Formats: sequence, C-alpha cells, structure tokens
Amino acid sequence: MSSTDIRNELCKYARKTVANKLVVGPGGNISAKYEGKMYLSPSGFALDEIEPHQWVEVDIETGDITDIALRPSSEVLMHLYAYRANPDIGAIVHTHPPYCIAFTLVEQELPIMFPDQAALVGKTVYVPYVLPTTDRLADAYVEKVNEASSVLLGNHGLVTSGRNLREAYYRTEVVEESAKIYLIATAIREPKVLTKEEFEEIASLESEAYRIELLQKMK
Repeated sequence: MSSTDIRNELCKYARKTVANKLVVGPGGNISAKYEGKMYLSPSGFALDEIEPHQWVEVDIETGDITDIALRPSSEVLMHLYAYRANPDIGAIVHTHPPYCIAFTLVEQELPIMFPDQAALVGKTVYVPYVLPTTDRLADAYVEKVNEASSVLLGNHGLVTSGRNLREAYYRTEVVEESAKIYLIATAIREPKVLTKEEFEEIASLESEAYRIELLQKMK
C-alpha cells in the first residue's frame, strides 16, 4: 500500500458514496490514514468529482497541509481529532444519508435489529445537534469515537470509522439500511429488536469473524 493506492481507493469509495445517494452535491467528506498523514477530501468538491491528486494530505500530528494548495474539508478537525484519539482508525466516512438524518429527527438510540447490523456495526451512538464545521462538533464526535464505530449526528448525518476504507464505507451502508428498516417498521408497530444475548450470539459466530477479517483485509 502506498499513498497513491490510498488516493485511488479514496476515489473508489467517494464515487460509491455518491452513487448510493449517501450524500448530495458537495456534501460529506471522507479520509484515510497512511504513515502519519491523512488524505482528506478538498473543500467545495462533490465527492465523485475528486481526482486522485486532489485529496489533501494533512499531517495528523501537526495539522499542517503538506502537499497541494487545495483547502481541506471544513470538517478537517473532526477527522484529525479522531485519528489522534484512536490509532486503530484507518479511515473515516462522513455522509448525510437521508434515513439516518430522518431517524435523528425523531429518535436517538438506533437498536440492533438484524445480523449484518450486529456483526458489521454493533452499537451506534448519538450526538445531539452541534454547529457543523466547528471545533465544537469535532470535540463532540471525538468524545464518542472510542465508544462506537458509527456515530449519528443529530439533524446532520452519520460518521463511521474503520481500520480501512472498505470497512468504514460498508458500515455507512449498513447503518443507513438500519435506520430505513427502523423507520419503516415503526410506521406499523413497535419493532422487535435483538436481545443482548442474541446480539452476542451473532458476534461469537466463526463465520462472522471470518467475514469481518476479510472485510478488513480487502479493498
């Protein structure tokens, strides 16, 4: 893996993010870490318009932009603080998925309802609305970053993290599907959610452990 590979991989998942309508227009931002640097989407760009050389390289320790003159995403602090707080994080995906945003307008705690959610995501936590692009939002997110890999931002969107981009991205898809299922089910009646014992039983399956290991290794 090289910085060139990271840039190409970022383009791949940026395009998937737009194609699957997890962001619209120039919304959202994603990053990946490599050798003390993070590569972050530039400000003002739609994610699917970014070329490999346009991902902004930022030194994680100092916060200095170390390559091109493009301005990094306005959520740069949220990414920086998370990488500093949890060295296991290799990638961060911040999106504005419609079902996730709708969920935060009416609820806070997203229950675990089905096996993929239990195995690939687990617990999802919630942060009440904070003004975007500020250090206040970065501080609020980083308080939760070691508690769960997926964080719902009230009236705003979703942030997922993973050991690589593939893991972080697919967590985004699963949380959005979870919010969609929850909202559909509650329109009919109170949904049946997995018990703590059922969740732990799924997490202990060898087949799920293998799938997660594969997810972390593959691009």
